[in-house]
Amino acid sequence: MTDPMTPTDPSLRRDYPRSTWTRLGMIVPSSNTVLEPYTAAMLRPLGDSVTAHFARLKVTEISLSGASKDQFGDAAQLAAAAQLAEAFCDVIAWNGTSGSWLGLAGEEAMVARMEAATGARATTTSLAFREAYGVFGAKRIGLVTPYLAEVQEKITANYAASGLTVVSEEHLEDPGNFTFAEYSDALVADLVRRAAEAKPDAIAIVCTNFRGTRHVAALEAELGIPVLDSIAVTLWQCLRLAGIDTAPLGAEGRLFEAG
Repeated sequence: MTDPMTPTDPSLRRDYPRSTWTRLGMIVPSSNTVLEPYTAAMLRPLGDSVTAHFARLKVTEISLSGASKDQFGDAAQLAAAAQLAEAFCDVIAWNGTSGSWLGLAGEEAMVARMEAATGARATTTSLAFREAYGVFGAKRIGLVTPYLAEVQEKITANYAASGLTVVSEEHLEDPGNFTFAEYSDALVADLVRRAAEAKPDAIAIVCTNFRGTRHVAALEAELGIPVLDSIAVTLWQCLRLAGIDTAPLGAEGRLFEAG
């Protein structure tokens, strides 16, 4: 993208050019209130060298209805990605989990279109989960969400089609999306503990408006298995795509330590 702001006055100095820090662009569900502050908190060890920037996509309900599916259309996603490209973001992510029930094929195609349109690397939360499962060789998954049973069942079926088995699941039968943020960290941690009873290879907290992020490291120490939170998984993949070492965020969980 060309620079529209070329100074005409030679006395104007740009002494903090965009090439000196990395910008992560994230498309966020409009009714989400958890993702942004949690992402900013996780990035603190990197100081000013990596920053996160957000565009919003209208999302107010999570179900299998046609209206819910239409929220995630390519046109809206690409428009949000274009906004982030105006901030010269190095990586752009759909920071939402819709691909887990709508399928990864559509997200792969959307990512390709985003990259072609913006020149930035692109990813999604669901594609990041696929990479994270591979890091740990996880095949037997404990699934934790706030979603409706119909959504949970679709996620389970999609996982099975990709070679993953959901061996335990916990959900809250909530159509959300705003209300997902109203469940406490402690409640989410209890859902993870219950899912761990089946001894899965890893537990996935699938929702980017759910308060699982802060307890990941403590739960991993307690349960002895990887706990993969949607917000953390998306940030991890964005950092990798940007060529940033994830080890400084190791206190956030095993995934960041794995690199």
